[in-house]
Amino acid sequence: MKIQDIHFQPLIEVGILSRNSIHFVLLSAYKLIGYQKDNPFRMEYYSLPQGSYSCVYEDGMIRFQNNLFASLNFEPESGSGRFILNNVRIGIEFHWEQEMQQCFEGALLIKTENHRLLAINRIALERYLYSVIASEMNARAHTEFLKAHAVISRSWLLAQLGTNTQTAQIGPAAPENHPESPTAPENRTESPAAPENRSDSPAERIRWYEREAHTQFDVCADDHCQRYQGLLEVDTPQVKTALSSTKGMVLCSGEDICDARFSKCCGGLTESFESCWADTRLAYLVSKPDLIPAPDRSSYADIEDFILGNPPSFCNTDDKGILEQVLKDYDFQTRDFFRWTVSYDVRELSDLFKQRSGLDLGLLSDLEALERGGSGRIVRLKVTGSKGSLIIGKELEIRRCLSKTHLYSSAFVVNKVPDEQGKVRQFILHGAGWGHGVGLCQIGAAVMAEQGYKFEQILEHYYPNTQIKQLYDS
Repeated sequence: MKIQDIHFQPLIEVGILSRNSIHFVLLSAYKLIGYQKDNPFRMEYYSLPQGSYSCVYEDGMIRFQNNLFASLNFEPESGSGRFILNNVRIGIEFHWEQEMQQCFEGALLIKTENHRLLAINRIALERYLYSVIASEMNARAHTEFLKAHAVISRSWLLAQLGTNTQTAQIGPAAPENHPESPTAPENRTESPAAPENRSDSPAERIRWYEREAHTQFDVCADDHCQRYQGLLEVDTPQVKTALSSTKGMVLCSGEDICDARFSKCCGGLTESFESCWADTRLAYLVSKPDLIPAPDRSSYADIEDFILGNPPSFCNTDDKGILEQVLKDYDFQTRDFFRWTVSYDVRELSDLFKQRSGLDLGLLSDLEALERGGSGRIVRLKVTGSKGSLIIGKELEIRRCLSKTHLYSSAFVVNKVPDEQGKVRQFILHGAGWGHGVGLCQIGAAVMAEQGYKFEQILEHYYPNTQIKQLYDS
């Protein structure tokens, strides 16, 4: 999206959950705009007091208070209004997946999709960001770190909206998907398992996964887009300062708003965009050392030694106070972020690969990195078994196929442990970092803030060749 395309603060529609029935609590009086079953362009208006409500999917429609509607729009009678949704699933497909009760402000929209109901929150962009930066990290984190994240979260979202082929609309729900379309898993508002692009052949499967161009809403509320977990602790002084002082600010490359990607821990070297997604080089998403001043790249010439080593880096920290700025309680289920080790019995990994990839290569005998990105993340991995071999990529496809959820990253070195006959009995993966490693490293940025770097310096470090520009201030 171009900076000239944004003239004022937009409203954002966020997909929260997908279920057969939705139960919610209105914490203040709301106005209901209901679109009727027989005439989806005819509206009915109701005033609803605060209290508990529910609606159910029924034959492509929404049953609410003994009436059928094509869609429902709950608007606050006054002020911003607040409502509660129960059993919202977070961390979908990741190892910290769980359910939460969440409180939101603004409008609640309910539509139909994939034979289920969608709950959507419509909210002003800046209020959305209040929740995002408190959901992605601790709301009491260092102010300069939160400022940096506010800018990139705003930039990323606006850049993604510019790629949508159809934006969410207020009014009658869009038609149901084709009846043969797979039903989304409970509570999922997008299908992260569907690749945006692929290059498949009998010998090679290269896929990369992008955020979907949603047709019913702008962005989902989970890790596959940006974490948006309601009000949480958004009223901390740090969050207020971070948002008020960066209001309307975005990161730009020329006249384009930057696709400002970020991950938990780069592992000492950030990764380039093309190693994880389309084969397009972006000058501001490049591989570079996570340190100032940056060491000479020749010191990283042996990438396997780098992964197996303990190099100096902003994100190389075990300071609990800093880690708690970035990591929520459930994130601490992952104890090793900078360097990690995962072990698999050969039969376990063979069965896991078959389950996750859908291909039976028999008993696995080798994992060979054919191509790595600048951070050491594997882009193309050759998997060999007793029934054949397959080259897989890019990084997320590799992480999906080698873990029940997601491997921490694709930056790993393989150690094959033989049995008495010399055959592989165990695969040990020694890895670096958590996530794709592209753009801002959240743990590294938190360390930078603690060391006295300003948010502008943090952004300059992780996104070279960019400028900060203000789109609006009201």
